[in-house]
Amino acid sequence: MTENPIDKDKVTENPHSLPYAHHVGSPVVKPEDTGKIKGRAMAAMVQQTDKQLGQIYQQMQVLAEQAKDIQKRVEVSEKIYLAEMGFEPLVNHLYHLYEKPDGKYVLSMLSPQNWGRSFPKWEYLSAARLMADHTWELEK
Repeated sequence: MTENPIDKDKVTENPHSLPYAHHVGSPVVKPEDTGKIKGRAMAAMVQQTDKQLGQIYQQMQVLAEQAKDIQKRVEVSEKIYLAEMGFEPLVNHLYHLYEKPDGKYVLSMLSPQNWGRSFPKWEYLSAARLMADHTWELEK
């Protein structure tokens, strides 16, 4: 009796379960490169999260600008409400804020151009419009 020259450790009864082709006519079986797959998935994840974080950052910038604008309106409103005024301001009308030499504020209906020669020695600060919420918005 002749002995089989093939090593028994290299023979299987279930060749379909081998991770490689078991004869010449078998389809090529290439193992997946899990590192490459994970790397691509990780790159896609980073790209997506960076995009989303960028959008959130832009939204935060818009909100921060809005908060600054509101804070500025509050500061101007406080000055105006401390100012002397001989009239009742109306919503959506333009008024002019001045500072007297003694540091007091004056709200006037007249711009510096409307005073003519009788313009007092006041420092012109800004034009402001009364908003519906009774804050004041500086004119640009």
